[in-house]
Amino acid sequence: MKDIFKINLQLFAEMNTNTTLDSGLSVENKTYYDMTLIDEAQANLVHGQFAQKRPIPKNGGKKIEFRKFASLPKALTPLTEGVTPDGKKLSVTSIEAEVAQYGDYIVQSDVLELTSIDNTIVEATKILGRQAGLTLDTIVRNVMQSGTNVFYAPKSDGSPVVSRSGLDNTCVLTVDLVERVVAFLKKNNAPKINGDFVAIIHPYTAYDLRKDPLWRAPHEYTDTEHIYNGELGKISGVRFVESSEAKVYEGGVFGCLFMGDGAYGDTEITGGGLETIIKQKGSAGTADPLNQRSSIGWKAMKTAELLVEPYMVRVECKSALSDEIEAN
Repeated sequence: MKDIFKINLQLFAEMNTNTTLDSGLSVENKTYYDMTLIDEAQANLVHGQFAQKRPIPKNGGKKIEFRKFASLPKALTPLTEGVTPDGKKLSVTSIEAEVAQYGDYIVQSDVLELTSIDNTIVEATKILGRQAGLTLDTIVRNVMQSGTNVFYAPKSDGSPVVSRSGLDNTCVLTVDLVERVVAFLKKNNAPKINGDFVAIIHPYTAYDLRKDPLWRAPHEYTDTEHIYNGELGKISGVRFVESSEAKVYEGGVFGCLFMGDGAYGDTEITGGGLETIIKQKGSAGTADPLNQRSSIGWKAMKTAELLVEPYMVRVECKSALSDEIEAN
């Protein structure tokens, strides 16, 4: 058997050996990395896809404004022939939120760049994009979970539950409970999203819902261009979106979110909301005197806000699989 020698390729590199990135990052490459980061992030942005969107204001401070319009009262006074009544004015409420900045980065060595088979910048961009998406999604999710309209799943014998601590593993999401939530949203005149309400649930909650004898085959979609990210199916006028990032509280309690249009708002990830930062070897000056380190990172400005509480409902339930899950 022949001896196998490991060769350090860096020993054969001349001092200050350059890679393609050292000649300067072109506009095309910067755009490519930005889009790669955003594409990877968007795959994980489940909770923000139904929000009222607001772009990050450039040079506009840290405040962002969401606006909601009040409904008009019923016009029950009969019109008088030939007399034009006074019209109504739109009532607009401004809700301000303060954006915060988030981010992370990866440092890689010149040896890695020289010896790696893969394009490590691209791979790092993808990994960071997924991290960015999960981070930004969680920020929005936690705001959505803060609503005050809460339903607790009853026990299997029909006994009502009035608090999270009263839930046991028989308190699962059922079609009957879905229909109760739909009735609540309709009572509050919550507008629908593309003709239906929307719910975001965990895969374990979806498992229980499919076991319900009242569950029917999900909606068969003919319009495949307008399927939501993570969409599972539709029943009782609710389109269900499945996400492993749906909220899980301590003790295996799931927070299922049901909503109508305009219930909440969040910030865009494009147009300044999410940015790729690439630092080439030597860009740190005397902090990197031998041009040994480069880095790639992301930062984003993000906030979310509940806008119309009656349009958002949280259903807290457990699952037959609750013992297998940790809080997130």
